[in-house]
Amino acid sequence: MADRRRRVLSMADVSLFPEVFEPLAALADVVTLAPDQRALAERLPDFEAYFASLHVRLTREIIERCPRLRVIVTPSTGLDHLDLEAAKERGVALLSLKEETAFLDSVTCTAEMAWALLLVVVRRLPWSFDAARRGEWARDRFRGHQLSGMTLGILGYGRLGRIVAEYGKAFRMSVIACDVREVAPAPGVGMVDLDTLLRESDVLSIHVHLTEENRGLIGTEAFAKMKPTAWLINTSRGAVIDEEAFVAALENGRIAGAGVDVIEGEWRDDLLSHPLIRYANTHENLVISPHTGGVTYEAQKMTIEFMVRKLIAFLEEIHDPQ
Repeated sequence: MADRRRRVLSMADVSLFPEVFEPLAALADVVTLAPDQRALAERLPDFEAYFASLHVRLTREIIERCPRLRVIVTPSTGLDHLDLEAAKERGVALLSLKEETAFLDSVTCTAEMAWALLLVVVRRLPWSFDAARRGEWARDRFRGHQLSGMTLGILGYGRLGRIVAEYGKAFRMSVIACDVREVAPAPGVGMVDLDTLLRESDVLSIHVHLTEENRGLIGTEAFAKMKPTAWLINTSRGAVIDEEAFVAALENGRIAGAGVDVIEGEWRDDLLSHPLIRYANTHENLVISPHTGGVTYEAQKMTIEFMVRKLIAFLEEIHDPQ
């Protein structure tokens, strides 16, 4: 390995466990900054490695201004905050959690978040809580539904989809799933095509990686096939859903309600104008959380430590820093 020390820019929030970067000390100098789009563009050209935040986008424009950049590290499975094509063209390596199946099996918090969103929207908890804290004991006005006996549909029967399917069985739901791959289902899970999934699900929970093929997959045509009594849960990526069609489906009673942890354009400066947030401010059938599915103390510490180890292994292999 060359004598010259590497420089790593991190915009990941490690304020609760700053010691996670200590193992890098022998190889590199780490500079941590709060996530900021302008700061990323201004500072990254001086670094060989970038430890990414989901709150800012690494664009083609930025990548092309960073001749020293050798590797991008993201402690996530989703990659839509990164311009992957530009990175590939420039020969910049990508380290992520996307294919780390064995490690990810211990990270269950996003599946737990999907189930939390399902419970709060079906039992109308945000709005009943608002009423209760105002002293309005409106018990019958906030009547909800029980999950037992309903059909849970899983779109994307991978790691998270399988966990959520087990939650559904524990709540005495019938479980069906759809996946583009040939997968072996667990006992009690029926594999179906997308059309059947949409038509039969009382709850549709999305667990797919965003690709160009599934961008806007759940749109007007899909909503038309769903039951008007169905709920939609999304902890995947906002762009899997056509948000214009989504708002229309909620507003027109085409579906009963939804709980989402993701929206398209989470990095926008004008989030109050986002169509889903604007809708949620005036209606009682949509719950939105700010992409906190993977944001638990345990998961963040584990994933960042894991990605630091991957970065160390990568840096140890580099002998020709630019």
